[in-house]
Amino acid sequence: MIAAVAGSASFDVEVVLQSSTGTRRSVRLRPEGAFTVGRDERCAVSIDSRFVSRTHIVVRPGERTMRVEDVSSNGTLAGDMILRRTAAELAYGTPIVVGDHTVTVMLQSPIASGVSTVVSPTPQPATSPSERTPLPAHSMRTSRMPAHAPIATIPPTLPTESVIVLPASDLVVDEEGQSEGFGTVPADVRREIHRQLLELLDLAKMDATKVDDPSMRPKVLTAIRRIVHNLGSRLPAGTDNDRLIGEMADEALGLGPLERFLGDATISEVMVLDANTIYVEKNGKVILTDARFTDDERVRAVIERIVTPLGRRIDESSPLVDARLKDGSRVNAVIRPLALRGSCITIRKFARTPLTVERLIEFGAMNERMARFLMRSVVAKKNVVISGGTGSGKTTLLNVLSGAIPSEERIVTIEDAAELQLKQPHVVSLETRPANIEGKGEYTIRDLVKNALRMRPDRIVVGECRGGEALDMLQAMNTGHDGSLTTTHANSPVEAVARLETLCLMAGLDLPVKAIREQIAGSVDLIVQQTRFSDGSRRVSSVAEVTGLNDDGEVSLRPIFEFVRTGTGPNGKIEGAFRATGYLPSFLDTFIVMGLIRSGEAYL
Repeated sequence: MIAAVAGSASFDVEVVLQSSTGTRRSVRLRPEGAFTVGRDERCAVSIDSRFVSRTHIVVRPGERTMRVEDVSSNGTLAGDMILRRTAAELAYGTPIVVGDHTVTVMLQSPIASGVSTVVSPTPQPATSPSERTPLPAHSMRTSRMPAHAPIATIPPTLPTESVIVLPASDLVVDEEGQSEGFGTVPADVRREIHRQLLELLDLAKMDATKVDDPSMRPKVLTAIRRIVHNLGSRLPAGTDNDRLIGEMADEALGLGPLERFLGDATISEVMVLDANTIYVEKNGKVILTDARFTDDERVRAVIERIVTPLGRRIDESSPLVDARLKDGSRVNAVIRPLALRGSCITIRKFARTPLTVERLIEFGAMNERMARFLMRSVVAKKNVVISGGTGSGKTTLLNVLSGAIPSEERIVTIEDAAELQLKQPHVVSLETRPANIEGKGEYTIRDLVKNALRMRPDRIVVGECRGGEALDMLQAMNTGHDGSLTTTHANSPVEAVARLETLCLMAGLDLPVKAIREQIAGSVDLIVQQTRFSDGSRRVSSVAEVTGLNDDGEVSLRPIFEFVRTGTGPNGKIEGAFRATGYLPSFLDTFIVMGLIRSGEAYL
């Protein structure tokens, strides 16, 4: 137990708490010395979240700065510093990321030592804990008030949040409370469990493709349960044995601590920096979690478990790899010597149920007019390039638009790691393959695009153009394979055109820029710009038609729709609206001829 030490003066502070979903609460404290923030109800500021440790940080206010000490199981992001069982002097107002919440401490005014106040919506005498009405879940709750705590008059200017005084003796870090579950079991004990498990079941010699056998998990659980029982006294007091057993089994057979994140629909990305540092993107916000692996060897084992069934490898001679999970989630892994801190994994989750255009409209990614126009364009066999930055949602949008392709057409998809989930019956899915240990057997996207032209496709869908295959893709679009779709990395339609020019030059052919621009102008019909905004939202920010070459020999673009930002709302939420520019695309007559626009319907 680490007790807080009272200082010579007390400081009236306001603690502002903002969750990853944008919920914002504040509370005013007048601690005598320091106060704690964590999941435990005994903390001065209690946060009901599984991403927060029982006692996460200890804050000790001072006259000009505050001392913040991390006592959590997996660290705290304070400003631009990561604290792991260390402390730092911070300026008031510095954002402190505690699990999936951001805590900001503001100094109100220093007061004389010995003054104790409690502010609450309705002043009443102190009562026993059982007589107090608890605050609802996911709210900031005060720690239990000792019976001797005096009550003072409520200042009318203060917000109606529960605020209490905490004597130094009640400000504690409950170390025993933290030794719950997997994260706080010492690493040497976890390694011992793994060692004994390997001896009992000989998992080391098991084929990686057989680890997923459903019959293995009961055997592993039984073995780990016996091992944990025998270790008994070596486990910290308060350890949740059932949780520990389950997570050790996940590490032995599955993806270890990542399993719970992959099953959480609100998490879109999982980022393993090293064995002890795991971030997730939850509702558009990046959050430091308390999950961790036993050691780097376990991280390597998880990577092997992912890539081996796909016929890929990772070792010091080939220290990075792209792969996918069974559900289509994209995986990138990097190990030493490239990853200096240890094995690194990035998993971009793919929705278990593919998103539809209706869901994108519901999420505010586009409006109905834009969606109707884009779907008509796909049916009318217009060639579409989706442009956007990393993590902006390009592949998701590509998947949604590809869903508009008529079911009777033959589609060939080409990807580095298969992610597209097309529901049409006639789909040929191709995936690149890296070279083997002898440097042979590599098949790139360009190889597959060339081969796809011999497969009589009605449509070619390329997951992403990032090299010389862009030229082959443009040629395919221009030689009878209308209605093809692809994505590329760029921040605007103009930059997307420049990016395509650069990629075509990477094809190794000595083509003049004018010829490349003519190829782009004659092949691409629409550029759809997908953008990830600062609040984590993803929207179609622009839809532009490629109208040919202008007088200067440059590719000409005419915007059809765009997202106009009007301001920033509460919690940094981006405000704006989609609007049509008034320009009517040149191929609207195709919509009419094909019956995509009925009499009386709007063109756009």
